[in-house]
Amino acid sequence: MAKTYDLVVKGGSLVLSDGIRKLDLAIQDGVIVEMKEHIDGYGENELDATGHYVMPGMIDSHVHFNDPGREDWEGFHHGSSLMAAGGCTTYFDMPLNSIPSTADVSALLEKAQKGRLDSKVDFALWGALVPDNEEELESLAEHGVIGFKAFLSPSGTSEFESVDDLTLYHGMQRIAQLNRILALHCESAPLIESLLKRKEGKKGTSVRDYCETRPVLAEMEAVNRALFFAQETGCPLHFVHISSAKTVKLIQEAKADGLDVTLETCPHYLLFNIDDFEQLGSIAKCAPPLREEKERLQLWEVLMAGEIDMIASDHSPCPTSMKTVYEHDMFQAWGGITGGQFSLEAIIDQGYVERHIPMTRIAEWTATNPAKRFGLYPRKGTLSVGSDADLVLVSLNRDHLVTENELLSKHRHSPYVGRRFRCRVTATINRGKIVYTLQDGVTEHSQGEWLQLQRTFETL
Repeated sequence: MAKTYDLVVKGGSLVLSDGIRKLDLAIQDGVIVEMKEHIDGYGENELDATGHYVMPGMIDSHVHFNDPGREDWEGFHHGSSLMAAGGCTTYFDMPLNSIPSTADVSALLEKAQKGRLDSKVDFALWGALVPDNEEELESLAEHGVIGFKAFLSPSGTSEFESVDDLTLYHGMQRIAQLNRILALHCESAPLIESLLKRKEGKKGTSVRDYCETRPVLAEMEAVNRALFFAQETGCPLHFVHISSAKTVKLIQEAKADGLDVTLETCPHYLLFNIDDFEQLGSIAKCAPPLREEKERLQLWEVLMAGEIDMIASDHSPCPTSMKTVYEHDMFQAWGGITGGQFSLEAIIDQGYVERHIPMTRIAEWTATNPAKRFGLYPRKGTLSVGSDADLVLVSLNRDHLVTENELLSKHRHSPYVGRRFRCRVTATINRGKIVYTLQDGVTEHSQGEWLQLQRTFETL
């Protein structure tokens, strides 16, 4: 007698760790239970994946959903909906931009409760390392934070202070003892402040004025300092939104010397340059800023050489007025990219279609490596029997011109509007539940799970 499954995905090209195979995939109780050329049983639901790549759902390790406290910017509902539409089945929400910041257990539990109520897909939460919260780190770790986050330069919000060197050093000592990872925003505050003072006298507020105050050197200096502290403390580090190949090389040299470090870059650094920033204006402002074309191309080179561990969106929304009111003053406009909905399509378009990078490597950058690094593998990040049924269907037979009307962010601005991708996410499945289809949109009744870290991470 034929078996019955909750869902069978038929006829797709499955992106596996060792290659691509055309297989059916059966799901029961939220888990992948069978993968074979032809599944004899049938599903209560069946999804035709003919002509599609079936990939592990994206794990976006770096998003800002501002919930609670700044829901008017964007909260879990809108943020997780756009993640689902972009093929993301798990995201890690950063500890800042919400009020209060996730610097103690009370704030963590408040944020987790909001996520449990409103998130469409699974999520984990970062804890904060800020001045005066060193005593909170152990309890945050006990309650399952995915890691800790600190800024080496001002964060942009008054509620989340950057760390001084002593806070960083003591915090790294404690985080190493807790067997957790510290994620760092690395830009040199003293260098930026000095360059800003020079600009103040000249009253320059253009795109290039802004970029000149946050040069690659500022990123490199802060990374170098953090690596020195890591060498002294043994603290595992994850460097967020690295924007330059020179910085990548610094981190890789440290990794070769035995330091436990990883890094991410973001789609906007791979797709856009400073000329695009000038054309797009404030909606393309971020920190670190978009770089010169030479830097963008060099970033692709080190990515293709295997020197970048993962890709994350650094989705950082805000009300449109916080961008447009300051269109002529790039120092005042909010610095964040609204783009998490298009991360996977962007990398497939520019990676697989444009540069012929194998889909297996793209799956490593977007799913497998984040899962391994942050202690979720093999439950997440892979299409394997026994793993969570987190998957995304991608068609390369559908061009996708991004329009403002399809943005699921609360405020509909993005540098991706007007961009054409030669691929399309057509369905997203989280723990066996269809949470998004191109035809029907995001499923209203879908509900994500808070992933509290219980396992240790891997060294990549």
